[in-house]
Amino acid sequence: MVGTDSHAAESRLRAHLLAGEVIPAHPLALTAARRLDERRQRALTRYYLASGAGGLAVGVHTTQFAIRAHGLLPPVLELAAEAVRTGGATLADGTGAVASASTVTRSAPAVAPHHPCVLVAGAVGDTPQAVSEARLAADLGYDAVLLSLGALHDAADAVLLAHCRAVAEVLPLFGFYLQPAVGGRVLSHAFWRALAELPRLVAIKVAPFDRYRTLDVVRAIGESGRDDVALYTGNDDNIVLDLLTPVPTGGGTRRIVGGLLGQWAVWTSRAVELLRDVRAMGRAPVADAAWLARAAALTDANAAIFDAAHGFAGCIAGIHEVLRRQGLLAGTWCLDEREQLSPGQAREIDRVCRAHPQLADDAFVARHLDDWMR
Repeated sequence: MVGTDSHAAESRLRAHLLAGEVIPAHPLALTAARRLDERRQRALTRYYLASGAGGLAVGVHTTQFAIRAHGLLPPVLELAAEAVRTGGATLADGTGAVASASTVTRSAPAVAPHHPCVLVAGAVGDTPQAVSEARLAADLGYDAVLLSLGALHDAADAVLLAHCRAVAEVLPLFGFYLQPAVGGRVLSHAFWRALAELPRLVAIKVAPFDRYRTLDVVRAIGESGRDDVALYTGNDDNIVLDLLTPVPTGGGTRRIVGGLLGQWAVWTSRAVELLRDVRAMGRAPVADAAWLARAAALTDANAAIFDAAHGFAGCIAGIHEVLRRQGLLAGTWCLDEREQLSPGQAREIDRVCRAHPQLADDAFVARHLDDWMR
């Protein structure tokens, strides 16, 4: 970003993220032949917008990193950007409205105006690849880059930081602590403290699925004095408690204000309600027994959907299965035929749906599905 308009856009982006938003990690809709199902891909985006999501993360782990090998990254990024524009949910003019009718390329379904939505593009690979993917996202109107460091698995911190700086020259950076079980790497407190010095860092997705490492990130940002960097949970196994917990950072506290989550790719309207309830508690929430029960229910559901019993082997297929049952997806197909529901996973999803019906938004989806599928 350069110039006054770019600085204003980045300021709007920071303010939006700091307010705390629900950002689903966008799945990939495929046909039985494992080809992109554009109609259902658009329907998914419309579902998230209608649910009140404040952002979309596209081209990330939940979208399947393999889209790159199949040449699907450009069309998948473009489909989401188009759906957000036609839904009038961009931050382009500061209000969430589309700045010009010329941006609408296809007729949008008749739905109510949406909450403003930021577009976050996933970027992976070595520095040339990640920069190239960031440029693609910028050309398509994305607001920020969620940068995976998995490809630099053995690189020193100095190399990682140079990598991050190069990508941040293209788009504002959404840092990413991806859990090692699905391709991430361990990152030190010192790394996060150094990353906090990067001027174009706007947010961090904290997703190591590890309490010690989560605290490393929160403390590092707190100690940096940066109050313009938003912290988002990516710990799908600990969503509610992440949102409720003020973390001491030495002389103050920092809060995780929202979530960028695969779990929030399903039952999204309920996720929006959850975050709204957290906000309603004010700056010093008290986690009573009801909140602890709510936290346990969501973690129990996530264990089934993400297939914790099998080391998360069926996590993407599990997300697809919930969306399939609601009619948003036609099947659970992944680009890699080996990625499918694990033995017993469907029964576990049955169990958590029966045990925690308050988490599901089936009725909401049923009311609007035909409209989203247009």
